[in-house]
Amino acid sequence: MLRGPDPQRLVGIDLARAVAVVGMMAVHVLPGPDGPGGTLHALAHGRASGLFAVLAGLSLGLATRRSADRRAAARTSVAVRGLLIALLGLLLVESGSRVAVILPYYGVAFVVVLPFLWWPARRLAVLAGCWLALAPLVSFAVRDALGLEAQYDQPTLPWLARPGDLLEALALTGYYPVVGWAGYLLLGLAVAKLDLTGTAACVRVLGAGLLLAAGAWAASALLLGPAGGRAALERLHGPLDGLDLYGSVPTDSRWWLTVLVPHSGTPFDLLHTAGTALVVLGAACLLPGTVTRFLYPVAALGGMPLTIYTAHVLALAGTDDTSLTLLAFHVLLGAAFATLWRLTLGRGPLELLVGRVADGAGRLLTRPTLTS
Repeated sequence: MLRGPDPQRLVGIDLARAVAVVGMMAVHVLPGPDGPGGTLHALAHGRASGLFAVLAGLSLGLATRRSADRRAAARTSVAVRGLLIALLGLLLVESGSRVAVILPYYGVAFVVVLPFLWWPARRLAVLAGCWLALAPLVSFAVRDALGLEAQYDQPTLPWLARPGDLLEALALTGYYPVVGWAGYLLLGLAVAKLDLTGTAACVRVLGAGLLLAAGAWAASALLLGPAGGRAALERLHGPLDGLDLYGSVPTDSRWWLTVLVPHSGTPFDLLHTAGTALVVLGAACLLPGTVTRFLYPVAALGGMPLTIYTAHVLALAGTDDTSLTLLAFHVLLGAAFATLWRLTLGRGPLELLVGRVADGAGRLLTRPTLTS
């Protein structure tokens, strides 16, 4: 039998997830900010993956907020879910796709936020803000003290035999270093405590996002301009226009911490992209039902991000094409598949598989012990 839309789902969250997935597809497929679709690439670069991570925290918060009386089981379920996602990410890297796969980092971040799942919203919001602002300073100091450089090789399954290298890459030197990116998940956990079915909460999320994004951008511009940061960095490295960083900044100057470049992992990069994530989420949740009913295929795509992302990464392993046509093909095919699957079978296949294994692991802790 066909399944209708699930009334318990917040359609705005699925729409925001779809924005994140399509934005990441755009960064993977389009040739860059100067080619066809350059504006879309520039808007999505760094912001789409940040939105993806904030929504991961939001999903964790929604999934665990009713399990306060079964915290051990819920933590086990989240940890197993993170492990499975991380292993899937390592496998995807083996496919030879040109994508910098986010899933290994994403899965490890699940484990990092376990102690904070049931913190109240205000405390989580303060922790997330401090984490996003201060974790890059910690990373900078540690990498400087240990002489660690950015890791350009993506971790794969054989890295499991080199746990030290694997932990270093995932935590500090890889493309999505967990030491900073866990802050996105903490922010999502804070938002999960709000009633996103109410207009007031969505407006607060949207407004906070605007202030955070604009404030981070303005502070970075002030430090790089009038304060002399750009001039100091250009004396070291030449022009900064078109600068491309791989998850973290060099450690030869503290001025690097003031830049706002996609995937630079600076306080201003993390705070700005966290703000834009809140803007997208708040705006999506404010859309009226008269609009969202026509966006069902988009929401369906956003409702199975793990499945769609995995299929997208695998598809790119077989092509070097970079074009708007390829992006449109991936988006339209993904939306069509997600719509048909959701109408007939419900949850996405990978979401269902990972969820059942993780929830089964959690239930093992609540199974009653047999006594004689």
